[in-house]
Amino acid sequence: MKRGQRHLESNLLVLVTLGLVAFGLVMVYSATSAAAAVGGHDPSYYLKRQGVFILLGIVAMVVASRMNYRVLRALAPTLVVGSLALLAAVLVLGDKVNGARRWITVGPTNFQPSELAKLAFIVWLAAHLARNPAPRTLKELLKPVGLLLAGFALLLLAEPDLGTTIAFVLTLGALLLIAGSPLKTLFRGGAIVTALGLAAIYFEPYRRARIFSFVNPWHDAQGAGFQIVQAQIGLGSGGIFGRGLGASVEKIFYLTEAHTDMIAAIIGEELGLVGLAALIAAYLTFGYAGIRISLRSRDPFGKFLAAGLTVLVCGQAALNLAAVVGIAPLTGVPLPLVSYGGTSVVVVLAAVGILLNIARSDVRAEARMPDRSRGDGRPRLAVAGGGGGPERPRRPRDVRRVAGSRRSAART
Repeated sequence: MKRGQRHLESNLLVLVTLGLVAFGLVMVYSATSAAAAVGGHDPSYYLKRQGVFILLGIVAMVVASRMNYRVLRALAPTLVVGSLALLAAVLVLGDKVNGARRWITVGPTNFQPSELAKLAFIVWLAAHLARNPAPRTLKELLKPVGLLLAGFALLLLAEPDLGTTIAFVLTLGALLLIAGSPLKTLFRGGAIVTALGLAAIYFEPYRRARIFSFVNPWHDAQGAGFQIVQAQIGLGSGGIFGRGLGASVEKIFYLTEAHTDMIAAIIGEELGLVGLAALIAAYLTFGYAGIRISLRSRDPFGKFLAAGLTVLVCGQAALNLAAVVGIAPLTGVPLPLVSYGGTSVVVVLAAVGILLNIARSDVRAEARMPDRSRGDGRPRLAVAGGGGGPERPRRPRDVRRVAGSRRSAART
């Protein structure tokens, strides 16, 4: 594979990432400025905060792109243990917002441990699959992958955070499929996880209400179905080309959390079907570049890590967009690189840096390989003694001289 094509995919990944980040800044400002101005607050408050987080994320992306990603393989157990500890700590020390404990206050900002847990789980899973064959039975799937997933899921559901739990399950299923686990085993494992998920939904009243509101949101349009109904109104009023940037009505005290989980509804209202289609195309481009990087990696750990990070970003985007348009229940999953959220954007940009490092490491490894052909298509001759260029072809006189020296050596 030509090095230029590999560089093209890296450049494509950088361009689409920065494009989504810039677009997210514009939409965060659009979704928050009007409500802030009406309430007598700073219209650019969320824009400034998100800008600071993006700068930190870009720094993390640059550092991750220059650091050898193989270091993460040795750090995988430490990252997992640290993430589990932080998820347990948030249940005790976390601030309760809207009935959930998901954030730990660190100085002037909040930190969400579940975002780091996603990255730690993918790193550990990639290291495990690179070292061991893919699970082929339910027993092999249970230990240790299933047990670790159960540990993360229990802590996440206690917050509660069903959306992140679903993101964990989707990432695990995708990586096991890529690793070669039988579909029969994956279906059985998926059935068990689905049954446990339905039980978790049934025994939690607010989750049960969300499922019923998803089935028929207009039955309780002022209660459990309010978010879905308002999102559909916004998307419908946007039409094909939208009302115009900044002209959304839903964002002004109608659609709650318009700058986070439901920002796609504001995009659809202001930019219409064309804007949403362009957004989906951007995520598809991100997925294409990430999967190509994974497929071309010669390192098994790099291959699984690149695939997992790509699935994490694109899978969350699919979950968010499906919930906004009403074909999936609301799960609270943000739109990567676009929704407002400091921890999320920093972690995703760091993941992009790791993807870039995997791509560039593969290019450097290819560059170190010797060129085994000449310009005319004939193979180059190896130089005795490890010289630095092709051996000069011997003329007939040189051949006779070498043959004479060998006969003299034989007589001696």
